[in-house]
Amino acid sequence: MTGPDLDRVDDFEAMERDDLEAMESVARAAVLAAGAELRDRYRDGDDDAEYGAHDVKAAADEAAEARMLPLVRRSFPDHAVFAEEAGEFPGSEPYRWIVDPLDGTNDFAAGLPTFASSVAVLRDGEPLLAAVYQPATDETYVARRDDGVRYECEPVTAAGDVGIPAATVATIVGRDVPRDPDLARRSDAIRGSLRETVKRVIPSWAPTVHSGLFARGRIQGIAQFHPDEEERAVTELFASEAGAAIRREGPLYVAAADEPTLATLWEAARVEP
Repeated sequence: MTGPDLDRVDDFEAMERDDLEAMESVARAAVLAAGAELRDRYRDGDDDAEYGAHDVKAAADEAAEARMLPLVRRSFPDHAVFAEEAGEFPGSEPYRWIVDPLDGTNDFAAGLPTFASSVAVLRDGEPLLAAVYQPATDETYVARRDDGVRYECEPVTAAGDVGIPAATVATIVGRDVPRDPDLARRSDAIRGSLRETVKRVIPSWAPTVHSGLFARGRIQGIAQFHPDEEERAVTELFASEAGAAIRREGPLYVAAADEPTLATLWEAARVEP
């Protein structure tokens, strides 16, 4: 390659780094803005919500999204955006934002502190950047592709020395799974098999919260089955950037702290109903 061509490559990479820094700054600002709204409502005991058979829609979802969505849209008007409440905003760039104002709505409405606001950015369909803020505990995570996961600005990894007999695994299923009898039976079988394998299985109503715990080695595994798009990008970027061992087969995805643990969890999770 000639000198001028190398210069153009260097200029492009520098420009992309600048763009990524700007996107991270906006993502952090967005989750913090949403988190401030959620924190105030949580402390006030806000339980204004519509309860369905399989899901909850809280007033806090829309209020938090109204705090974060304008930040993203003003900063990157050409980027595509999917917001959980407002829906799709088309864009012409290779970037797509996924805005989840309140992950863990069921927990929030029940008065439990396990909820978060999150943002993920995809480039050409692959997770590039994610930010998560947990307002009740004032904890922040940021992950960037090929740059690791930071918890409270410090690098973290999924590594640990907890063995299978003492392991904790979070299971994540999408909102459509309980509505489909076949998927529900498979999900129940996965959880049951994992319960026979490890010490503790946590059915997650706040996937980004448990993904953060996994990324810093506090829990030892994640098992996803037909996850929702809002949480999937965050979960998978956190796992890969935290150095986890990962395996996927269709709608089933398992991440573990190391390869031996993954082999055991994978065998358990592949059970049929």
